[in-house]
Amino acid sequence: MTRISTSFGGCAFAGLGLVLAIPAASYAQAEATPTYSKDVAPIFREKCENCHRPGYIAPMSLQTYAESRPWARSIKNRVETRQMPPWHLDPTVGIQEFDNDRSLTREEIDTIVRWVDGGAQQGNPADMPPAAVFADDDVWNFADRFGGPPDLIVKSTPYTMPALSQDHWWKPLVPTGLTEDRWVRAIEIRPSTVQGRKITHHALARLVQEEDEADKENLLQGAGLLMEWAVGKQGEIMRENSGKLVKAGSQIHWDIHYSSAGEEITDQAELGLYFYPKDEPPKHRQVLSIWMGIEGGPRNLLIPPNTVLSTESNIVLRENGRIENFQPHMHLRGDGMQMTAITPNGRTQVLSRVSDFNFNWHNNYVYADHAAPLLPKGTVIEVKAWWDNTSTNRANPDPNQWVGWGDRTVDEMAHAWVNVTYMDDEDFEAAQAEREEVLAELEDGDGE
Repeated sequence: MTRISTSFGGCAFAGLGLVLAIPAASYAQAEATPTYSKDVAPIFREKCENCHRPGYIAPMSLQTYAESRPWARSIKNRVETRQMPPWHLDPTVGIQEFDNDRSLTREEIDTIVRWVDGGAQQGNPADMPPAAVFADDDVWNFADRFGGPPDLIVKSTPYTMPALSQDHWWKPLVPTGLTEDRWVRAIEIRPSTVQGRKITHHALARLVQEEDEADKENLLQGAGLLMEWAVGKQGEIMRENSGKLVKAGSQIHWDIHYSSAGEEITDQAELGLYFYPKDEPPKHRQVLSIWMGIEGGPRNLLIPPNTVLSTESNIVLRENGRIENFQPHMHLRGDGMQMTAITPNGRTQVLSRVSDFNFNWHNNYVYADHAAPLLPKGTVIEVKAWWDNTSTNRANPDPNQWVGWGDRTVDEMAHAWVNVTYMDDEDFEAAQAEREEVLAELEDGDGE
């Protein structure tokens, strides 16, 4: 509600009635104050309701005014501090163009803040946008895009998590059942039920198969991971003319992290693979790499009590590659991670930095097509990580503990999941030339 302050000098008497002369500017201010129906609901539809709806991971629904109004002040705080929606990439450094950016723009944040400060009014219900339409839980995210469910679904063996227990890790080995090699163009992993989402913190699907000598020579290190799923991650779609190769006789080695949720729940993870047509294989192979942020490996991590610690490690690209994404992985004391490229000509470029890591949200930052870094072989990738093991870290369970590497939530880690599409010299030069053309077109468009 807009409050209008007047004095007796702004009043006129007409008979026994008192008429307030309200300045025209005040009417304009009232008109400019955002309302839920017209201004805020569209933002919630696009950026919030995927989680903030009945029965899903968020603690409250934001689908109606009645549901949203009691949380207005809390919403303002969360969006002003950029805690919500969960997108922890530093906006001041590195690449800022992503295919899956769910962060709020400065204008959207301003709209929500002014709505709350203006009294969090509903406005005209007729201004409400159409209700959001979400896929059923038994429908795969990419089903519409690829004309149906995945071509192959591989399930982990079922696991029962007790109501009260320490964290469990379930690592079954399951055959894919493939009798011929196939190229993958999209991947999804999910718990098989909504209940399963309560206990599944993350799930890794490692591909186990024999590799050709050529791949070993290129130091692709085998097939590696197909995908890592965690809260906030929907799936992966390969860029045009690139894919992951799954061979005949391959197996999936699951690595699933379960946490108790106060009730006994049995679930299993599902891996959905969408294939390229057999007669249209992609030209480039993509591999999901784990790039460590600790020199010398996990055993070298030891964080003293009440200390802020940083480490770093370097990886050399032995082949030309396009970096597709950046996904930091740390635990409760994790504070941030940065990925930097140092090319053979000495140029240094910060690719991405997460300055406010949050263990509850394992975001995968997927670069936009025209922004995904093209890096020549010989490029050094520096991964730097830092932790806050002090009482100022509100997520820290005990700042007086020494902390080392480990799978438990109270232990620590520091690595980035990074998809790399490898190219030979000819294809790399062609990709660079195409990138220059695209960027030139974008610049021309900005100038119009």
